[in-house]
Amino acid sequence: MKTIFERKNIYLIIFFYSIFAILYAVYIENVLGYLPCKLCLYQRIPFILSIFLCLIGYNYFKSDQILVYLILLFSINFMLAGYHFGIENGIFMEFGGCRSNNLGITNKEELLNSLNINVSCKDAIFKIFDLSLSGWNFITSLLIVIICLRALFYGKNK
Repeated sequence: MKTIFERKNIYLIIFFYSIFAILYAVYIENVLGYLPCKLCLYQRIPFILSIFLCLIGYNYFKSDQILVYLILLFSINFMLAGYHFGIENGIFMEFGGCRSNNLGITNKEELLNSLNINVSCKDAIFKIFDLSLSGWNFITSLLIVIICLRALFYGKNK
């Protein structure tokens, strides 16, 4: 009996979801004109890495190693998105990297231009169903970790 929780299917689902998440973030940034903060950019990295891991995992699905890497990758993304969501809701203080991009600038004009472009991590300017993208990332990363853990411990290597 084939189920959605077979490893090959899990790799495909994570692969397509990661591509969707990256393309959607790029669409929001480039077409809709919403600039991302630094934490938003950092949260894209696990999705990009997971695309490559899922391609490898799909071909070597009997190995537990790729699944463990995905669990680790999305656990880090879960914590990063949770931290970002906490900053947006006033639970955590905004770290200094979110507020300033001006450390390496020596030219006065570049410094003045960079002050207008900087996006704060605490401002959730784009929301879907009244939940910011970091909130959605928090939820989906947790779901991916749970599904991968289930496949690792209870799934068969079919």
